Amino acid sequence: VSSNITDVQHGATETGSASSQVLSAAQMLSNDSGRLKSEVSKFLTNVRAA
Repeated sequence: VSSNITDVQHGATETGSASSQVLSAAQMLSNDSGRLKSEVSKFLTNVRAA
């Protein structure tokens, strides 16, 4: 039983670590998406002005 509890604790720790990594990646992707949107908007503004 104690081995199972240890396994569950280990699994929970790994899951927490993985979810933190996913959150970090999602935040970076969101930032990159915002920058891309801004750059595309600037590009389209320049194309329209040309």
